[in-house]
Order: sequence, then structure tokens, then C-alpha cells
Amino acid sequence: MKHQILIEPSILAADFGCLAKEAKRIADAGADAIHFDIMDGHFVPNLSLSAKSLAAVNRATDIFLDVHIMIYNPFNYVEQLVESGADRITFHFEATEDVEETLEYIRKCGVEAGLAFRPETSASFVPKFLDKCDLMLFMTVNPGFGGQAFLPEVLEKVGLARQMCCEVDKQRRKEGRGAFHIQVDGGIDDKTAALSIQAGANVLVSGTYLLDPAADMKNRIVQLRGA
Repeated sequence: MKHQILIEPSILAADFGCLAKEAKRIADAGADAIHFDIMDGHFVPNLSLSAKSLAAVNRATDIFLDVHIMIYNPFNYVEQLVESGADRITFHFEATEDVEETLEYIRKCGVEAGLAFRPETSASFVPKFLDKCDLMLFMTVNPGFGGQAFLPEVLEKVGLARQMCCEVDKQRRKEGRGAFHIQVDGGIDDKTAALSIQAGANVLVSGTYLLDPAADMKNRIVQLRGA
């Protein structure tokens, strides 16, 4: 079964001094969504953006906002992020003991729910949550900082997840809910995009490769889609 390839530039690689302008640039380049990273400085060793900055981006554009939170106790932030404009909220499996409850609450709030996994986390946890979320994100770098090298060993987990989600995907389509998405984030360029798609990913997050001021973002988005 073929899956539509969706491209999400990561605003983490943008100029933070003009987020609204950068959001418009991403939308004008033909991206499918903006990938919006929020970090608390505890779950990962970095601080990045906030619900207020998400709200500012939401006011600047109508593009889909895919919010990836790298924070402990994600349940506590769901309502604020939804109010700030999130269309999907993805949190980390490793950040809470209340994974199912948090996924359910996100969906109750009227947005899509995603579940993220660090590179070292076993794929054995995947089957338990396949029918409880809309997307699974497999980090292809260690979360926390942009510009890292792609970790090819994660692609085996991507492939396993794609195989395991086939029945869930069919059921979702019958119900008119759209396809189940498998996302990769970290070190994505024209070469690693091809490897990721071949493994089974259909949502590609790319930061520095797409937001390089010297690059033609529109052309690079087309390249990634065709990878």
C-alpha cells in the first residue's frame, strides 16, 4: 500500500528572531506542516520555544502545526498547546508512565496524537499503542539538538513498525480517518530521505537541510517528496 509522502520543515532550524516570517516562508514553499519542537531542558538537555511562540506562529499562517514535545509529564501541557493552535501533539514514550491516558486525552481535545521514541528505545513497545495514536515518530538522532548525523540503525524499527501497522492502517481508512503515519526526525536530507521512505516512513521532518537561507526550500521539498 502506497502512502503519501509528507514534508515538515522543523522550525527549530529557523531564525527565532522572525518566527512569523519563517512560518510564512515554510508555507509558501509548499510544506505539508510545520514541525514545532518544544523542549523543557530536563527530558532533553536543551530549551526550545513555548506555547506562546506556537500561538504566534499559529496567528501567522494556516498551515498544519505538528507539535513535538520533549518534556516530562506531557499530559499537563495538552490543553495549553491545543489552545495555542496545535493540530497534532506528539510526546515521548519515555517521558511518562501514563502513555495511554495521555494519548486518549489528546484525542479528546480534538487534535491528533503522536507517540515518539528515542533511537535506543526498543520497537517491542510499538504494537501496544498502534491503535491508540495517529502517528509514531522514530527519532533518527538523539533528541535535543538540530544538525546531528542521521542514525541508520533506527530504520530497522521504522520497517518493523510499518509491517505491524498494516491492519491498523486498513481499519483507519475504512473508518475514513486517514492513513496511520510513521515519521522520522533528524538528519534528513535527499539521501537519508530515500532510505527512510524505503524503510516505511511517510512523514519526513527536516531542519537545516530545508531552512538553510542559501537553499531553495521549495525545490528541496519537491526533492524530498520524490526521494
